[in-house]
Amino acid sequence: MEKDYHKTLLACFTGYIVQAIVNNFVPLLFLTFHNTYGIPMTQITLLITFNFGLQLVMDLLSVTFVDRIGYRASMVIAHICAVLGFILLTVLPELCGSAFLGLFIAVAVYAVGGGLLEVLVSPVVEACPTDNKEKAMSMLHSFYCWGHVAVVLVSTVFFQLFGIENWKLMALIWAVVPLANMILFTRVPMASLIEEGEKGMSIQALCRRKVFWVLILMMVCSGASEQAVSQWASAFAESGLGVGKAVGDLAGPMLFAAMMGSARAFYGKYGDKIDLDRFMAGSSMLCILAYLCISLVPSPVVGFAGCALCGLSVGIMWPGSFSKAAAALPRGGTALFALLALAGDLGCCAGPTVVGLASGVMGDHLKMGILAGTLFPALLLAGIFLCKNRCKE
Repeated sequence: MEKDYHKTLLACFTGYIVQAIVNNFVPLLFLTFHNTYGIPMTQITLLITFNFGLQLVMDLLSVTFVDRIGYRASMVIAHICAVLGFILLTVLPELCGSAFLGLFIAVAVYAVGGGLLEVLVSPVVEACPTDNKEKAMSMLHSFYCWGHVAVVLVSTVFFQLFGIENWKLMALIWAVVPLANMILFTRVPMASLIEEGEKGMSIQALCRRKVFWVLILMMVCSGASEQAVSQWASAFAESGLGVGKAVGDLAGPMLFAAMMGSARAFYGKYGDKIDLDRFMAGSSMLCILAYLCISLVPSPVVGFAGCALCGLSVGIMWPGSFSKAAAALPRGGTALFALLALAGDLGCCAGPTVVGLASGVMGDHLKMGILAGTLFPALLLAGIFLCKNRCKE
């Protein structure tokens, strides 16, 4: 690999930290928004739905313009949106007639950046002339986890030292990260994902390949396996460790993210010595075991340990599915990565939804909802073998 491409990889790794900031900083302020601006919690909840909903839309729309304007310009636009979104977050609630409208607009701006980053970063890394694509992809996705941990930890420490009332300063501090990375992306070399003279596959062409649908299934199950448990990590920490909500928020989601990041970093370091299919299959079986520990073992401590184990097991699923897709469909181009991101995000919505619906049917029994979620790692395991044995193309 040429020396200069190390800077490209660094910029991509930081890009996933930016996405972690986009997705995880504002939720720390929901109670503050409620108390400061008098916004009902039902409206504040819409900010989460709108953020991820708009990112889904950007996943799909990116197919129409990224190849036309180029990856560098698209990367710069994504980072500009992230910077502007966080700046607007600090001024629009007071400038707009409605504080909620101001927050809504700010979230819309940075959500565009987050959605673009999800589509762009993986193919840029895939295009870099690295020796082992799977290792680079796994290491890349670990940075989202470390970004998640950093956002929660640094923000919590800041609020403890300087007071939650100074949250706007923290928002501006976080805005420096995408600003610096935007400048970096204007200078680093960018390799082409598709060989010169070739064109990437269209959506129609992808849909005609049966391996594509197996990969879409794997991405849906990857997102679902991750989110079906991660959103309940705080609750299991509170019940399992007997701690308050603030400590539970730190112990639960942060531990889950750290375990997930550790699995990705492990494969990122030793992936050249490990068969990806076996690692993903073993992780899927470990995930099933984690779900069973959470849902069937009565001990709250074991349930919390199951959440941590689940974080470890889902680490390879998302980046591993990306790597398998790039290898199976080397001419997939932007359309492939955009649709994979879309499928993963749909899985992130489907996992918690299935758990919630199953819990409701079973009389609001959360553990039975988690048990129903075992379907996702089981389907992912089936997808791994289908992709390997029946869909070689």
